[in-house]
Amino acid sequence: MATYRHIDFSLREGIATILLDRPEKGNALNTELVGELLEVGALCSSDPAVRVVLLTGAGRAFCVGGDLVEFAAAGEQSVGPKIKALVANLHKALILFSEMRALLVVAVNGAAAGAGLGLALAGDYVIAADTAQFKMAYTAAGVTPDGGTSYVLPRLVGLRLAQDLIYSNRSLTAADALRVGLINQVVTGEELATQVKAICRTFARGPSEAHGAVKRLLLCTFQRSLRDHLSEEEKEISISAASPDGIEGVRAFLERRAPNFS
Repeated sequence: MATYRHIDFSLREGIATILLDRPEKGNALNTELVGELLEVGALCSSDPAVRVVLLTGAGRAFCVGGDLVEFAAAGEQSVGPKIKALVANLHKALILFSEMRALLVVAVNGAAAGAGLGLALAGDYVIAADTAQFKMAYTAAGVTPDGGTSYVLPRLVGLRLAQDLIYSNRSLTAADALRVGLINQVVTGEELATQVKAICRTFARGPSEAHGAVKRLLLCTFQRSLRDHLSEEEKEISISAASPDGIEGVRAFLERRAPNFS
């Protein structure tokens, strides 16, 4: 398995773990880290052994966003193309995470700001330490959102709150983020590692093909008419019901036992 400079990657028992590993920089996204994230995203998307992907950060922060030091060092004439190339790769990684069969679990261990917030919101299930903070931060630096934040945020919390968070750049605590529907669960920092492992193991024992189909349905739920979406549901449930996991799930229900999904 390849090794990376700014990411610690492992795959055990169907759970791929991606640890953003620039703790001294708050796991800020520079060109190299984003390139590595795209590479491991492609690996997770293509490997049938991957059933769950866990994304978290090393140190005190989850991810503070783009590396402004690297951007400034590019110089005024080159900063635009440099950011465009970095963001293009980040967006490719996010598309891989959104379209892959495996569920993406995000453990927000600390600050999630800018594109770091985008990474957090990309999760199919997001659990945060009670000390975590969530902040858009873009317009404070005179730039516009990326990382899917302007797409996902209003879908999760509504347009008015999204506007507030983008224009004011105010921080949300983990408790606030849970209350407005930004994340799924809050635990203490001491409990985070244990709780997220339990969640990942539970998901890894689940029906991966059905999980992937659910992701496809949810991804398009705001783009289709009800008629078209019902047609997609009809197609997906007929496929999943005839799959080995679907057959096992029904058999286990009738036999009143836990299913053994393959």
